[in-house]
Amino acid sequence: MTLGLAIGTFARFYLVSWIGERVVADLRKKVFDHLIELHPGFYENNRSSEIQSRLTADTTLLQSVIGSSLSMFLRNVLMVIGGIVLLFITNPKLTSIVVVALPLIITPILMFGRRVRNLSRESQDRVANVGSYVAEALGQIKTVQAYNHQQQDKQRFSHTVEQAFDTARKRILQRSWLITLVIVLVLGAVAVMLWVGGMDVINGRISSGELAAFVFYALMVGMAFGTLSEVIGDLQRAAGAAERIGELLQARSEIKAPAADLQSLPQRISGRLVLESVTFAYPSRSQRNAVDNLTLTVEPGETLALVGPSGAGKSTIFDLLLRFYDPGQGRILIEGIPAAQLDPHDLRRCFALVSQTPALFFGSVEDNIRYGNATASLEQVQAAARIAHAHEFILEMADGYRTHLGEGGLGLSGGQRQRLAIARALLVDAPILLLDEATSALDAQSEHLIQQALPSLMLGRTTLVIAHRLATVQNADRIAVMDQGRLVAVGTHQQLIASNPLYARLAALQFNTGVE
Repeated sequence: MTLGLAIGTFARFYLVSWIGERVVADLRKKVFDHLIELHPGFYENNRSSEIQSRLTADTTLLQSVIGSSLSMFLRNVLMVIGGIVLLFITNPKLTSIVVVALPLIITPILMFGRRVRNLSRESQDRVANVGSYVAEALGQIKTVQAYNHQQQDKQRFSHTVEQAFDTARKRILQRSWLITLVIVLVLGAVAVMLWVGGMDVINGRISSGELAAFVFYALMVGMAFGTLSEVIGDLQRAAGAAERIGELLQARSEIKAPAADLQSLPQRISGRLVLESVTFAYPSRSQRNAVDNLTLTVEPGETLALVGPSGAGKSTIFDLLLRFYDPGQGRILIEGIPAAQLDPHDLRRCFALVSQTPALFFGSVEDNIRYGNATASLEQVQAAARIAHAHEFILEMADGYRTHLGEGGLGLSGGQRQRLAIARALLVDAPILLLDEATSALDAQSEHLIQQALPSLMLGRTTLVIAHRLATVQNADRIAVMDQGRLVAVGTHQQLIASNPLYARLAALQFNTGVE
């Protein structure tokens, strides 16, 4: 019997804990798979650190409940049912007192349980705020310390933590009232039952042994109810966490393959791009058009430089071409096919992106270069790095191509990050290149090496480049001048210097041409 009890306890603990871990692991995978496909506009209005809290802290809470509280809940429900059956068998009259008391016990459980659920949801939101603030402050630690902002951040963080504590305190108070009321009501019902039972014993209607057995079963039911009241508080916390996770799963991507008239691009395209009367405003800034009635054609193999003041809409064109967003009006065609009729995955395989601040991920140098082409061999990775003039500095690292980079490429210079991004784009070998040149903040040596790498990257590709250097605009086939979301002029460098005052002014300021 002892061995059977031990084996049963082991099996129950292992299986329940395994189920909790398995459910949460599957849930995390499902949520992440969903999040990674959502359009970038979703993240304009939702903090990534808050989403991370839902994916980690909330699912951990669910695991705790499924792995322990749910087991206790089921066990005590069975004890309540079994105890009531035994009570009916022992004495139906006294059992009726317990049955009448049940609604009085269940009512506060439901009432306070709802409050606990709402406060649990609010508490998880507060905890997410704490995590978001930590991620923000530590992610910008150099700026924080450079401006001696530690004291202000300590105060703001303390306020955020106290808000989370205050919400948790309210939740704990409601749970405490719930447990107290259940115990009082259960013991009250037992007291009434004892009085009635005692009178029956005195009058000889039942024996003292029957009353003792009935009291034992009643206390068993009462203790089970007391435990249930605590467990229900945990289940309500889990319900609040499940609501937050459910909100993520209910979010729908606005950018997806069309349900009808889906078209496909050829395996290798020429790279012709057409923007027809495109107008677009970001969801978070809907009152102002980032691109306004833009019409532009880029021929296969052409290099088009985009020039304009900050906020002119240059980067927005990249966002629209990659279909991170769809235009509010007009359309974009690739190889004559409207982008809205293409699967986003099919469309994006035709592009390689080199941004002004390249995104590098925690992992090895090799993994970062191979990011857009997971099947590339080490020899191909090294060949791309050589063309990008990155091979030499990579070999100087401790473990060469297997050197692990810090978050965001921490420890690398701006020029080194840019060259790794160029190597990554070379390895993708896409027919269309979107290049946002690094600013003049790069040192002269890095700028020289990047300028040497760019011709190889742009060779044979349709290239759109947000230009910051004179050499780029001079070597471009055409230059598109933008201002406040509108296309104001298109031409060569010399043509625009002579005909467009805005370009002449920008050239004098940005490219140091000496034009006034």
